Amino acid sequence: MDPFQKIRIDKESNEHMYMQVYKSIVDLIKQGMIKSNEKLPPIRNLADLLGVNNITIVKAYDILEKRGYVYKKVGSGTFVNLIDCYEGFHEPIEGMDSGFDQMDRGQIQIHTDMISFSSATPTPDLFPVEDFKTLLIEILDRDGGSAFGYQESQGYYPLRESLVSYLKQYGINTSSSHIQIITGAQQGIDVISKAFVEHGDVVIVEYPTYTGAIATLKSRGAKIIEVPILSDGIDIGKLEEKIRAYKPKLIYTMPNFQNPTGYSYSNQKKDQLLRLAHKYNVLIVEDDYLSELDFNGYPTTTLKSMDTQDVSIYIKSFSKVFMPGLRLGFLVIPSKLHPQVLAAKHASDISTSGLNQRAFDLYLRKGIWKRHIHFMKKVYEERFEIMTRCLNKYIIPLGVHCSIPQGGLNFWLCLPPGCSSLELYKKCEENNLLILPGSIFSPYEKESPCFRLSIAGVYPNEIETGIKKMSEIISRMISGEDVLSKHPYFPIL
Repeated sequence: MDPFQKIRIDKESNEHMYMQVYKSIVDLIKQGMIKSNEKLPPIRNLADLLGVNNITIVKAYDILEKRGYVYKKVGSGTFVNLIDCYEGFHEPIEGMDSGFDQMDRGQIQIHTDMISFSSATPTPDLFPVEDFKTLLIEILDRDGGSAFGYQESQGYYPLRESLVSYLKQYGINTSSSHIQIITGAQQGIDVISKAFVEHGDVVIVEYPTYTGAIATLKSRGAKIIEVPILSDGIDIGKLEEKIRAYKPKLIYTMPNFQNPTGYSYSNQKKDQLLRLAHKYNVLIVEDDYLSELDFNGYPTTTLKSMDTQDVSIYIKSFSKVFMPGLRLGFLVIPSKLHPQVLAAKHASDISTSGLNQRAFDLYLRKGIWKRHIHFMKKVYEERFEIMTRCLNKYIIPLGVHCSIPQGGLNFWLCLPPGCSSLELYKKCEENNLLILPGSIFSPYEKESPCFRLSIAGVYPNEIETGIKKMSEIISRMISGEDVLSKHPYFPIL
């Protein structure tokens, strides 16, 4: 019997039909009635079988893909992922369906009266609007309609030249031929995955790690292996064990002010990581998230500047220190790997916005970026110091662990044993506070007592108010005074 004939849809149910389809297919997979690499029915065929419209099946398949149960091959269809790719995976918690569509796309509605420690997006007042207005006028006067044409897929050549100079401050000596312009760091991860990761390939990530990387790697059907990150960097001993056991294609890492923990690798660990990559012929993907935002003179040496064996690809985005909407970043790639990356980039979007590239080129050439970085560091350092003081005053005395980072935007806190950050998330949300629970920073959404707070999207006068209110919630939670909801929904940001 066709296993899909076992699916029953209750059109009178309050649960969305696409969620019913999604859960039914998950059950068939877990029961072994659909095997690894087996093709799911075409959308129209399954829609006809179940008596629903095509959109219902499209949405169900999209959720299956995003949660790692299936992978898609362009022109071929949708296939069941390797079973051990989601071993230990936790199902969506009952009751989170109402906001699932929006949250599944990495978004959450923030009301005007909310204090959000969840977003790593800068507050709008920090964007260099006037500078860019002047630069855009200059570009349009200078280049006219050419500014709106396609650029070469590798990127606007003058910008790549400017970035060569920009990178020297980080000790990275490269040439314009090794630079690939991308539409933000997320596209960089996607392009690298398309170029080097096939379905079933192993990729090692830090645990916890950036949610955007998890989503991209899942979409490629990668088998994601976690290695714990410690306060001084990834656990090198366990990393080598995993490399020997799984022979990964990539190691994805954020060595400076890691997202979500804020931890930074010691130079010794950076060197050990590079040596392991060379020894086992594994490619490192270094996501330089926020190395500009070092406070108190903390050193932020990049892996790329230490890489003498060309075992790493360097990703840099300007979203957090300039403007998220600019959608601009770049890769530094070993020459032997550039053909694959260039082909993957061209397949993704042909080229990144020419107008944005030209404007940012002037931004670098005129030295305006140096002034803006100084401004951003000053603003963020004030928020960082207020957050540090408030955590030490209100949160840490409750038995909550927090290793204060040396820079960046994120703080990683862990509740006492037996407490759930998902429960804390729900109670905070009910009190107009937003945090990010630790479970979303794992490919398998493991229950976690830890959570992330960010200072990017919160103003200084909101920090103490928010942290003090959070401490009251945590205190009641620890004492057992509050009965917290067992069925929270949560954002994936």
